[in-house]
Amino acid sequence: MTAQIELLSFTYQRTWDAEIFHGAISFTIHTSDPPGFRQFLQSRNPSSTNGDGFIRSFWQNAFDCVFPNPDLVTVNEGICTGQEKLESLPGPFFEMGMLGHSYSVYNAVHAVARALHAMSSSGPLHRSLVDGRERKPQNQQLWQVQPLSVCSKSCSPGFSKKVKEGEPFCCYECIPCPEGKVSHQKDMDDCQKCTEENYPSEKRNVCIPKTLVCLTYEEPLGIGLAFFALLLSFITALVLRTFRKHHNTPIVKANNRNLTYTLLISLLLCFLSSLLFIGHPTKVTCLLRQAAFGIIFSVAVSCVLAKTITVVLAFMATKPGSRMRKWVGTRLDISIVLSCSLIQTGICIWWLATSPPSPDTDKHSVLQEMVLGCNEGSITMFYCVLGYMSFLAIVSFTVAFLARKLPDSFNEAKLITFSMLIFCCVWLSFLPAYLSTKGKYMVAVEIFSILASSAGLLGCIFFPKCYIIVLKPELNNKKQLARRKD
Repeated sequence: MTAQIELLSFTYQRTWDAEIFHGAISFTIHTSDPPGFRQFLQSRNPSSTNGDGFIRSFWQNAFDCVFPNPDLVTVNEGICTGQEKLESLPGPFFEMGMLGHSYSVYNAVHAVARALHAMSSSGPLHRSLVDGRERKPQNQQLWQVQPLSVCSKSCSPGFSKKVKEGEPFCCYECIPCPEGKVSHQKDMDDCQKCTEENYPSEKRNVCIPKTLVCLTYEEPLGIGLAFFALLLSFITALVLRTFRKHHNTPIVKANNRNLTYTLLISLLLCFLSSLLFIGHPTKVTCLLRQAAFGIIFSVAVSCVLAKTITVVLAFMATKPGSRMRKWVGTRLDISIVLSCSLIQTGICIWWLATSPPSPDTDKHSVLQEMVLGCNEGSITMFYCVLGYMSFLAIVSFTVAFLARKLPDSFNEAKLITFSMLIFCCVWLSFLPAYLSTKGKYMVAVEIFSILASSAGLLGCIFFPKCYIIVLKPELNNKKQLARRKD
């Protein structure tokens, strides 16, 4: 049993059989009877104390009696005379010796008394007479209850105490608080950890509130990325307008005009989708940005793959007796784009249905900042979207690379090979860069990858054609295209 359980606390428990406790072992607290304590108890009675209302109530409960009261007509219990003896009470109900808890209080009071006496007698008391009266001592300092170590200096805030092995407990060394913890006061036994919304100061003596940050349009990085996204969108719109204006020219009609327009529109949407990553995240932007990015990019890469396959089939169809002529046409192109895009769409729909992204606050990545962003919900689904897009890009690059030596009249395969090489390099470098950055710069890396890869497709595939359409219109005819052969 624990130390000194009160087994008999009330009068009606005196007659209880305590045999069930025989053989039990309990802890005890060290105690000793101070000199004169038993005589003090023996001299206590209700008439010997004035103003002690507790002793009368205790006396009535202890001796099972009541004191005479004129208001009571009849008394069914014994009358308390005040001459009852405390030593006559059963031992479990009332101990004549001092209990351990009381002995601890007794020692504490004596310690305070002795300390006050030692302080008052430690130095001479300077007294002086003023007008024949004694003046009280001046500059008397308050007595400190906390003992001061005699073999160690006080530990300042930012440090904690560590007891030295083999030396008294009051001898310790001061060690700096570990990373992420602080101590606000002197002589702290342990450092405390700051809350998630705060970070330790440089001296680790106070917790400082973290600042809320995100990639916004008010800072130079956000402004720069938004500017390039809008600039590339404007350039893409100009290229689309140029191709629409020269809709019936040979260089535009080559390799399926519908695929060309679809690719340009998807590139335009790719540039604009990067704007969803800038600004304070909301529930709508978090739901749309990764799904829109994955689906639009898949459409763009699917168009590139369809154009590459078109180049190969068109060359094979020119051979006499070739059976590939039946495959050349818009039906195959549409099938490739739709099938490849629908797979990515299905992945995104499953992602949004099972674990949709939502606004979140990252309190751990950056020490001094709380980063406002989007919790992607499922990292696995995020990498599935990237993985499928990378698969399409690798297939497009492989097919274009194998068709790079076709005659110049079908030289779009060379342009696609170079554009997909840039595309793959950008997204291969994206993963290590994305995983090595923290906070708002992770979003900046993804935006940069979107803009760089889309710009690579736009520049490599369409700028050579725009050069001929705008600056060399004399080359934009069937005779010139027919002459351009290896």
